[in-house]
Amino acid sequence: MKKIFCTIAAAVLLIPGARADEGMWLLPLLQEINADAMKDLGCRLTPDQIYSINHSSLKDAVVVFGGGCTGELISNQGLLVTNHHCGYSSIQGLSTDEHNYLEDGYWAMSREQELPVEGLSVTFLKSMTDVTDILDAARREALEQYADSANVSKLAEKAVEAAADRLKKTAEQENPHATVTVRSFYNNNVYYLIVNKVYRDVRFVGAPPASIGKFGGETDNWMWPRHTGDFSMFRVYAGKDNEPARYSKDNVPYVPARSLTISLKGINEGDFAMILGYPGRTQRFQTEAQLQQMMDLHDISIAARTIRQDIMWKHMESDPSVRLKYASKYAGSSNGRKKWIGQKKAFKDLRVLERERQKEADFYQWVLKNKERKEKYGTALQEIADGVAANRDGEKAVQLFGETVFNIELLDVAGAFAGAFRQALTAVPGDSAEALQDAYQACLAFYDDYYEPLDREVSAALLKHYRDQARPENALDLGGNFATMDLDAFVNKLFDESRFTSPEKLKAALPEGFARLRQDPVVKLYNTVYETLMKLSAETSAGDEKIAKGSKSFAAGLMEWKKKEPSYPDANSTMRLTYGTVKSYSPQDALTYRYYSTIYGVIEKEDPDNYEFRVPKKLKELYVARDYGPYAMADGNLPVCFLTNNDITGGNSGSPVLNADGHLIGLAFDGNWESMSGDVIFEPELQRCICVDIRYVLFLMDKFGGAGYLLKEMNIVK
Repeated sequence: MKKIFCTIAAAVLLIPGARADEGMWLLPLLQEINADAMKDLGCRLTPDQIYSINHSSLKDAVVVFGGGCTGELISNQGLLVTNHHCGYSSIQGLSTDEHNYLEDGYWAMSREQELPVEGLSVTFLKSMTDVTDILDAARREALEQYADSANVSKLAEKAVEAAADRLKKTAEQENPHATVTVRSFYNNNVYYLIVNKVYRDVRFVGAPPASIGKFGGETDNWMWPRHTGDFSMFRVYAGKDNEPARYSKDNVPYVPARSLTISLKGINEGDFAMILGYPGRTQRFQTEAQLQQMMDLHDISIAARTIRQDIMWKHMESDPSVRLKYASKYAGSSNGRKKWIGQKKAFKDLRVLERERQKEADFYQWVLKNKERKEKYGTALQEIADGVAANRDGEKAVQLFGETVFNIELLDVAGAFAGAFRQALTAVPGDSAEALQDAYQACLAFYDDYYEPLDREVSAALLKHYRDQARPENALDLGGNFATMDLDAFVNKLFDESRFTSPEKLKAALPEGFARLRQDPVVKLYNTVYETLMKLSAETSAGDEKIAKGSKSFAAGLMEWKKKEPSYPDANSTMRLTYGTVKSYSPQDALTYRYYSTIYGVIEKEDPDNYEFRVPKKLKELYVARDYGPYAMADGNLPVCFLTNNDITGGNSGSPVLNADGHLIGLAFDGNWESMSGDVIFEPELQRCICVDIRYVLFLMDKFGGAGYLLKEMNIVK
C-alpha cells in the first residue's frame, strides 16, 4: 500500500494544490502536498519553519495537554496556554470549598504560588518517520513463510508487531528520555514511528473565573456567536538538565526549543489562519454501515446522559459544594451529549448518510471497471457491512450498559479498593492489615468529588433505564427477578448497608478484614457488573476481523480512486496542520454571522439569575470605563472570539491559531452547531472553528486578573 500512498503524494504536485480549508495534514508531507496552496493563501512561512527535526520549528511549541487537548508554549520559561475547559478538571481538582479556583478564578503572583497538578503531563513531538516499507516487508515475508498455515494472517500481524517493536527499541536507544510509538494511518495502510517527550511536572498558573472561562455554559456550547474567555495558563517544569522529571521543589521552568510570538495586530476577514494541534478522531474513511451504527450508539448515550445530567444538575444547583464536586463530571458528559444531538441534526439536514451511500455506489462502479481493482477492493464494502452487522447487538448492549449501570459511582471506589488491596498485598505478602490501610488511602481521593445522595438517585434512575432498554437475555442478577423487582428499594438497601458510601464508614470497617469487606453489597454488585460486562463485550468482536480487513482495503481503494486529489488520513491524536482563513458564514437564508464577537455581546447576554450567564462586577466596570488597554480593536471595542474555516475536531481544543507569520492570534475551542457532521464530511460553506481572541486572553490576564507581570516573559508584537 505504500506504493499507492506515494503515488498520491506525487500526484498532488501536478494539480493546483490542496484545498485551503479542508484537511488535517501530516507535518512531514507539508512540502510535497501543501506548500504551494499555503503560499497562495498568504502564508509567509515555509513547511520547514513549521515542522523540522533538524532545527527548532513551530511544532516544538505545541503539546498534547493532559490526555485530550492541545496547548502551546508562550514564553521561553515554560509558560503554557490552553483552553479553560482543557484545564477544567485540573483546576477543579485543586479547588476546595474554601479556595474555589474554578468558581473564583486564580492567578499566581509568583513562581512559589504556582500550584502543582498531580497526574497532569504535556507531550512534545520530536519526530515522525514513515516506516511503512519496513513493516510491509515484514508482513510479506511472514505471508510467504507461513503460506500453508491456517493462522497465516495472525502470524503475519505478529511479524509486523515484532518489526515495530524492534524499530521502537532502536529509537528509544537513540532518544533518551523519549517515548516511542508506531501509529497507523489510512486504516492501517501507512505507518509512522513517532518520538515524543513527556514532561510530568506541570503547575497551574492562572485562569479566569468560570463565569468568564465557561460563560454561556451548555446553552452556548457549540454555538455562534460566542463570548467565552476559554483559556487557562500552566507552566511546564523540568529537571536542571531541562529533561523530564517528576515533581520536585528543585525543578526549574522548562526552556522550550521554541515558544510562540504573540500578535496584537488582530484579524480581518480573509486573513490567513492555520492551526497546529492534536485532533482526536474523525470518521472520513468510514462507510454508511459504520456511520449508521455510530448514530445508533449516540441515541443510546443521549437518552442515558439526559437522565443522569438532569439529576446531577438538580443537586448542583441546590448546593455550591456539590457544584464544585461535579463540575468536571457534568461538563464532560454534557459536552458529548450536546455534540451527538447536533450531529444527528446535521446528519439529517445535510443528508450525510445519503451522500455517503452515493459515494460508495460510485466507488464500487469504479472498482468494477477493472479486474485488478475488483480483486483488491471488490469485497471491501460488504466485508465492513457484514462485520458491523455481526457486532451490532453486542455494541449496543455494551453502550447501554456503560452509560447506565457502569455509571454508578459507588462501583468505582469498590473496584479501586479491591485492586489497591491486591497490589498492596503483593508488595507486602501476608500483611493484610497494612494492605487494607494502603487500599483505604488510595481511595480517599474518590470521596473529594463524591456526593452520596446524588449517586443514590442516579443509580436508581439508571438501573430503571437499563431495565427498560436492555434485551431480556442481558438482565442483571441482583438477587431477584430483575424484570419486576423494586429497584428503588434495592438501591436504598445497597447504599444503606454498604461501607463504601463514606470514608468514615470504610475506615471503621477495616479492622473486620478484607474477607468481610468482600461481602459488602457494593463489592458483590461490582463483581456482578464486571462479569456482565465481560459477557456483553464478548459479543462486540465477532466482526472485528472483517471490519479491519474491509476498512484497510476500502481506504486503499479510496486513495487510488482519488489519486489526483491531495489526501490526508483520519485524525488519530497525532499532530496535524489545518489552514484556511478568517471567515464569516451564513447558517440559513438571509442570515449572515459576522466573523468576530466583542465584549458588548457579553454584557448583552448577561442574566444574573442564570448561572451560565453571570458577568463579574469587575469585568462590567472595565467595560463601562472602556479600559481595554492595548488589547482593543481600532474602533476601541474589545474583541472576544472569532471564526476561521479551519478543519478541527475534538483534541484541537486549546490549539494555537496562527497568522501568516506563525504568530499566535487565538486559541481554537469549538466547532459550530450547523456543521456537527464535520467529523464525517467537511462542509466548506458551513464548517467553522470558534476561537478565543488572544487579545481577550491577555486583557483578562492583565486588566481583569492583575497578572500583567506575565507579559514580561512573552514575546509580543503589534
